[in-house]
Amino acid sequence: MSIARWAADRPLSNHEQIVRTLGLEILTGVHAPGANLPPEPVLLSRFGISRTALREVLKTLSAKGLLISKTRVGTKVQDPIHWNYFDADVLAWLVSQGLDETLRKHLLEVRTALEPQAAALAAKRRTADDLGELRRCITAMADPHHDQHSFAQADLDFHVAVGSASGNPMMRSFAAVIEVALLASFSLTSPVDRPDLHTEVVAAHAAIVDAIEASDAAAAAAAMRAVIQSGFDRV
Repeated sequence: MSIARWAADRPLSNHEQIVRTLGLEILTGVHAPGANLPPEPVLLSRFGISRTALREVLKTLSAKGLLISKTRVGTKVQDPIHWNYFDADVLAWLVSQGLDETLRKHLLEVRTALEPQAAALAAKRRTADDLGELRRCITAMADPHHDQHSFAQADLDFHVAVGSASGNPMMRSFAAVIEVALLASFSLTSPVDRPDLHTEVVAAHAAIVDAIEASDAAAAAAAMRAVIQSGFDRV
């Protein structure tokens, strides 16, 4: 799994550019919940696209829960309660505006609800190959030459590996779905500038693997909770 596909300078198709522009405008309140988008002729003129292309853009945004179209009413912005925060684009757009305290807390709550359970399941179901991958991840995290970006990637790889070891494909998919938010969060809490903290963080992750290898589900869950909370507290 790589952050490259979410890089800010990644080339976007014309469709992606327009979807992103309107999506960001919705998320930042330029088009407020309950308000209609500008009329179709205005959007066609603004973006210089065909009616068919515009409808595909609106369809994409509707699939993300940001818009709803009704006959005689037009295309309205949905209330945030309907936005799909597990949509990779929506999360990327949110994170591009800054990982604020509220978003960090929401991410903490979701991770605390799911990842300790993934670690507990891994303790019951892990294979020799799973353990090998988890140990490889720990070795990668311990590399003293990391920058913030590369350590965040190694950290993410570890959490994905725990999800895979759980034997539950939905747990594995969880990290993939919120990849961009996790990477931003891990970058904010990077310990790479402090060798002592780097060692401490790697050891805390290694404790998860030790518990998984020992088939101790309760200890694996507790170690995962400690890692998640300490990362949140470091910001």
